[in-house]
Amino acid sequence: MKIVGVAACTVGIAHTYIAQEKLEEAGKKAGHEVHIETSDTIGVENALSPEQIQEADVVILAIDVKISDRERFESKRVLQVPTEVAIKSPNKLIQKAEEVVKEDQKNK
Repeated sequence: MKIVGVAACTVGIAHTYIAQEKLEEAGKKAGHEVHIETSDTIGVENALSPEQIQEADVVILAIDVKISDRERFESKRVLQVPTEVAIKSPNKLIQKAEEVVKEDQKNK
């Protein structure tokens, strides 16, 4: 499964990067390809390419603030949670993403 996402916290420092790291680790541990963009006070890092978004099975937004360019995810299944959820329960969040993708595939 291919997962993309954005991590962004209110201050734009610690929680943003911790959420990114936790999601990428949990996703890879579960055997998925994961790319998480960070959006913080210094701008966007690890920007997602249009191809990565297009190929993604699901998008995880671990955000505490509004993000720009959210419309690029309009055609995708999006799970939005606070950064705290991504930090404290990344494995459960990845499991939820798996369930959502399976449910979508079943309904096609």
